[in-house]
Amino acid sequence: MNIIGGNREHPEQAERAGGGTPGRRSVLGGLAALPVVLYGVGSAAPALAATATRPGSVPTATGDLVRGVERRYNAPLLTPGTRLVLPTGIKAVPVQDYYHHPHLALAESAWPHMRAADGTTVDASVIPEHGAPTRVAILSGFTQGWYELIHANGRADRVMWDAGQLPVLFAHGEFGGTDEEPFHGRFYTLALQPMSRNPYLRSTSIN
Repeated sequence: MNIIGGNREHPEQAERAGGGTPGRRSVLGGLAALPVVLYGVGSAAPALAATATRPGSVPTATGDLVRGVERRYNAPLLTPGTRLVLPTGIKAVPVQDYYHHPHLALAESAWPHMRAADGTTVDASVIPEHGAPTRVAILSGFTQGWYELIHANGRADRVMWDAGQLPVLFAHGEFGGTDEEPFHGRFYTLALQPMSRNPYLRSTSIN
């Protein structure tokens, strides 16, 4: 995985998990830690990421779940109005009731439109004000593996990966709208992680 936006570049990394869905305990633990994420300052145009998927290179829906490196963006760098830019043709399927009984929504939508935790349809490409409901979704349709976060201060962070191996992006935005443990309305963060497949089946839920 490569990060463009400054003088720091990281090699692609991936970890294997024996199937299953993203563990809520690990996600909650990561949110509680809230590390400061700084990837350099600069800008990069979408044309710079041109890694096309080779025919037959997309992993099947069976087998081990391969997870790329998770990147987490937090306040104060992450602010209302920050924009998440993705390639064209991306579809979003919300993960509903993520903290208690997570399951896929019945319908997908064309990015950037998606349904937030409170049932409202939002423009998910724009980071909302503090207190907005949680947004969790599986994003698919990546033939080019990249996203770009454009901050309000003008800084642009681009992350690129091999979409032939990791064609799905797990997106989790917690914006201070969750009052229960361990959040109490304090967390304002966006986590993004490429994956080899959608970890949720339509029938999958976690009790």
